[in-house]
Amino acid sequence: MLAVVVGTGRCGSTLVQELLSRHPGVGFVSGVDDKLSRLNLAGRFNGPLYRRSAPRPAGMTSLRHSRRLLEKGRLRVAPSEAYHLLDRHVVAGFSRPCRDLTADDLTPYLRRRLRAFFDARIERQGCRLLLHHVTGWPRTGFLGAGYPGLRVVNVVRDGRAVTNSWLQMGWWDGWRGPDNWFLGPLPTDLRREWEEYDRSFPVLAALGWKMLMDSFAEARAVHPEGQWLDVRYEDLLADPRAEVARMLDFLGLDWSPAFEKGFGRYRFHAGRQAAYQDELGVAQLAAVERVLDKPLRQWGYRD
Repeated sequence: MLAVVVGTGRCGSTLVQELLSRHPGVGFVSGVDDKLSRLNLAGRFNGPLYRRSAPRPAGMTSLRHSRRLLEKGRLRVAPSEAYHLLDRHVVAGFSRPCRDLTADDLTPYLRRRLRAFFDARIERQGCRLLLHHVTGWPRTGFLGAGYPGLRVVNVVRDGRAVTNSWLQMGWWDGWRGPDNWFLGPLPTDLRREWEEYDRSFPVLAALGWKMLMDSFAEARAVHPEGQWLDVRYEDLLADPRAEVARMLDFLGLDWSPAFEKGFGRYRFHAGRQAAYQDELGVAQLAAVERVLDKPLRQWGYRD
């Protein structure tokens, strides 16, 4: 079976993917596989090697905090979004589409390539569940058209925290404007809103999060009932055992002694949940909160 952990990026989905991949029944595509994309490795030993390695401290994202097998140079036997592999062996536009990829984008030709890609890894790794990580646009419609039983774990984080984090990431290309960034053109109403705030970059990042959250809502609405689970990052950090148990149950996985051993190696920290309050200026934060008022309320981040 194929399942995915999805999120906007900088939302905690990496932590969720890595936690769930500690389960002995879970397979995944690794960073090593992706770095060697020309070889199209199926990752036979990904799970056993990864589950012997030490976890990164939960709530932290910098690679300096972990010492894991083959980590130097980001060559890691750990779960990867594997965009080099997917672009090369499924469809060249998977990594950076200008909009979400939906069921209508999966041609018969691409369906054969998609199934060949994931089926080969499921078979080679001998796993009950292959769990893949996707950030940015959901792409669940595209993947679900190839795998109708697709299970989706959608990780959500406070949009103010995501906005602040995006602005600090080297890969965030919003500095080039919305005509040149990874999300494609801003819809007319959002562009007007951006212009009203003098083309503020914090507002642009916030509008990007808003676009993606709308896309996730649309993807969830058309996904088969019972095959989509929303998980708030803040809830995971507050009660990790309960939230992880909920995810395992959703994916049809048991809390085995082997998983308990891996889970017990994690230490969860609230960390930088509210860093945006200090790292965005007062006026910047006020503008971000105004443009995100509705989705923040919908997700319980504002009263």
